[in-house]
Amino acid sequence: MSILTRRKFIKTGILSTIGLIVLDSLWFEKYVIEWNHFDISKSNKNKIKIIQISDLHFDKLRYFHMSIAKKINSKKPDIVFITGDSVDKTEKIDSLNEFLELIDKSIPKYAITGNWEYWGNVNLTKLKNVFSKNNCELLINENRTINIRNREISIIGIDDFVGGNADFEKAIENLKQTETNIVLSHCPEHRDIITKQKGSLNIDLVLSGHTHGGQITFLGIVPFKPQGSGKYLKGWYKESEPKMYISKGIGTSILPIRFGARAEMVEIEI
Repeated sequence: MSILTRRKFIKTGILSTIGLIVLDSLWFEKYVIEWNHFDISKSNKNKIKIIQISDLHFDKLRYFHMSIAKKINSKKPDIVFITGDSVDKTEKIDSLNEFLELIDKSIPKYAITGNWEYWGNVNLTKLKNVFSKNNCELLINENRTINIRNREISIIGIDDFVGGNADFEKAIENLKQTETNIVLSHCPEHRDIITKQKGSLNIDLVLSGHTHGGQITFLGIVPFKPQGSGKYLKGWYKESEPKMYISKGIGTSILPIRFGARAEMVEIEI
């Protein structure tokens, strides 16, 4: 191989690699959703199927959103949890509504705020109303008890830790202690406070988002994690109670790319 040919070969290889990286970060990791399923149930009887949607950062309805809604409907979950950063501007709420309308209305849904609902000065009254018309309740330091498959479940929704006023003690006021207690808390760092404040309350699961799995990572190195992430990044944290799952979420923040942190939907049986 001549020097000129070798140089051309190397140049072509470099350009191809760059092209693949760009394609991966701008398209594949953003729009080809990774669906992860976990079974943490204590019994095979009356399992409850949860689907978590996190960090939508909704802009406009796209094909991959339609695919997500279609797959949710096909899975027939018992509950859908939307764990914050759904929109970062009030004018995006109508587009979010288009997405929510695609999801089976009969499925009960519960949502919480994220930091971007506050940083973007989102009209929370309008957001709450849009959630409500789609059988979704926005919980801000509140709890609800529901009955599914002859099981009582308590859902504790925390306000955002960074942008809002996260108050776990307020959220569990008048809580009916049930067999299963689930906490929705956008910023995973708040788990450290919940652990200190929960007392004898048994929490079966904390669902968080916020980190985007780092959004941009290089060989396991995460250059940036948003405030409120703490020592956490993604996936399961079971080294101590309460166990927590952090979704990498769907959307992007600041930069419209993902690398080494593919967009994720989460299905959990409990």
